[in-house]
Amino acid sequence: MNRRTSGPLIAAALLASVLTGCGGAAPAAAPAAPAAPSGKAGATASAPPAVTPTSAPAAPGTAAPMAASAPVRVRIPAAGVDASPLLSLGLAADGTVEVPSVADGDKIGWYDKGVTPGETGPAVLIGHFDTVRGPAVLKDVSKVRAGDEVTVSRKDGGTAVFRVRELEQVDKKRFPTEKVYGNTARPELRVITCGGEITDGHRPDNIILYADLVG
Repeated sequence: MNRRTSGPLIAAALLASVLTGCGGAAPAAAPAAPAAPSGKAGATASAPPAVTPTSAPAAPGTAAPMAASAPVRVRIPAAGVDASPLLSLGLAADGTVEVPSVADGDKIGWYDKGVTPGETGPAVLIGHFDTVRGPAVLKDVSKVRAGDEVTVSRKDGGTAVFRVRELEQVDKKRFPTEKVYGNTARPELRVITCGGEITDGHRPDNIILYADLVG
C-alpha cells in the first residue's frame, strides 16, 4: 500500500471531492452529483486551452523511488513554468479538494494528502490555466508533449525528474478518478489544470499530464 494513497483513501477520505474553478481538477472520489463550480475562468484568454492527446501512452520511465520530501519548486520548460514556492493543498470544509486561490494564480499547488513527488504512488500538482485576472501559471500547457520533462525540487535538496508519458483532456463530470489517484507500482506525477471552451464563465474540462520518475 502506498503511503497516504490507496483505495480506502479514494473511497472514504475524499468523498465528494471535486476540484472546480478554472484550475480545478476533478473528483478524487466520484460523488453522487458533481459539486457546483466555484470561481470563473479569465475573460482575457484569447483561446481555450487544448492539449494534443497521445494516441497511446509512451513506455513508462523507471527510476528508484525516493524518500518522502515536500516539493518546493516545479519547472515545466515546455510550458514556460518555473514556480516556487509550492502551495500545500488539502481538503476544504465542504469536502472538495482545494485549489490555489485567484491571488495565487501564478503558483502551483501540491495535494498534500497524497505522496510527495518521487515517492511510489501518484503525486498530484494543481494549477490554474487562467482566472478572472487573466492567464495563469499553466497558460501554456497546450505546448507540452509526451517526452517533455517536469522537474520537481524537494525540501531535502533533491530533485525528482519526471517524463510526460500521456496527456488527456476530459470533461470534469467524467474525470478518471482511479487513473489519477489510484495506487501505482512506481513513482508517478499528475499535473492538472482546466481546459475547454468557456461555458457559463467556467471551463468544463480538465487537462491532465501523466508523468513517470526518470531521475
